[in-house]
Amino acid sequence: MNIIVIGAGAMGSIYGGRLSQENSVTLVDTNASLVDKIGKDGIVLEENGEERTFHPSAALDAAGAGSADLVILFTKALYSVAALSNIKEAIGKDTYLMTLQNGAGHERILSGFVDEDHIIIGTTEDNGAVLSLGKVHHGGKGVTNIGKLDGGDDPMLHRIKETFDCCGFDVRIHHNIQQLIWDKLMTNVSLSVLTAILQSDMHYISENESAFSICKSLIGETISVASAMGLSFDEEKVIEKVRATSQNNKGGYTSIMMDIKNGRKTEVDTISGAVVSKAHELGIAVPHHEMAVSLIHALEGVKRI
Repeated sequence: MNIIVIGAGAMGSIYGGRLSQENSVTLVDTNASLVDKIGKDGIVLEENGEERTFHPSAALDAAGAGSADLVILFTKALYSVAALSNIKEAIGKDTYLMTLQNGAGHERILSGFVDEDHIIIGTTEDNGAVLSLGKVHHGGKGVTNIGKLDGGDDPMLHRIKETFDCCGFDVRIHHNIQQLIWDKLMTNVSLSVLTAILQSDMHYISENESAFSICKSLIGETISVASAMGLSFDEEKVIEKVRATSQNNKGGYTSIMMDIKNGRKTEVDTISGAVVSKAHELGIAVPHHEMAVSLIHALEGVKRI
């Protein structure tokens, strides 16, 4: 396959590197130093105590990459439009766009570039961390879950599974992919967002009665929206899962908390904002989520003393 991976951070490097074993892969990133490094020395993945080097192409844009069979988006959601616009010449009538980004609602952005029947959404359980320029630690190997918006079957889903699996991934096709996406979203829109607002570790949320009360309200609103979408969640089980995640992560900090701490823009619009957007579409009140989105955006603009 001719594959373009947008974003050469940890996850983009893991997927782009491994997929380059059997495919024509171009990693596109705006960091010129990183692009040069990959072009000269490849991507080094540290896995299971060993280092492996992969040699995908790397570029600042898609010039010369040709029409892609598949574009995989790994940028932060707030940069998705700019990132896709940057490789627009490689998006042909048969190109599929796939997002494995955190959060939900990315299809709204992708539909501005291809028809909905050429959009694939999913989640990944793999994780990684950038060690240095062009070197990534591949921490946990897990399942890559993918599906179509309408839940239907598509030969491309099976082609992706075959292509990815032979490069060391474990792809599973789902006909209700939104259930998995919103299951993953439950923790992010409650526990993670609260740690950003309170500038706390994850453990604090379950230990503080007031904080966990807000957390439960956020979960309740999310389940109301999910239920209206035809998804099924047991509220008490979700609450206990989030509580356990909090209790087991003393000293653990979420990425959105660190974004606020370091004065960076966040992905809140595809986390809590995804719940708000869908709630407005369905006519459901979600005041706690509306407040959470407003607070995060307000915190993004605070000048650090």
